[in-house]
Amino acid sequence: MLTQEIKRWRILTTSMRDINEVMPKIPNMKWGALMNKMPTNKKVREMNKMFPSDGRWHTVFEEEKQIFVDGFRVWKKDPKSWA
Repeated sequence: MLTQEIKRWRILTTSMRDINEVMPKIPNMKWGALMNKMPTNKKVREMNKMFPSDGRWHTVFEEEKQIFVDGFRVWKKDPKSWA
């Protein structure tokens, strides 16, 4: 099962290299994001802090316990469990 997941993410990261070649260039765009879930205002504010204003597209794949941003895994943490 782990090897299938690795293969899936390898395909995803391979396609991410081409995303800026495929997606349209929009004048005065700060950044763009392809997401698997509808963004909320809070999520957009977080991405404004995270992404540089360089006009590039990013992929954001959100799951229950983790988020993949441009192929890098970011674990969601419960603030109550922080030490």
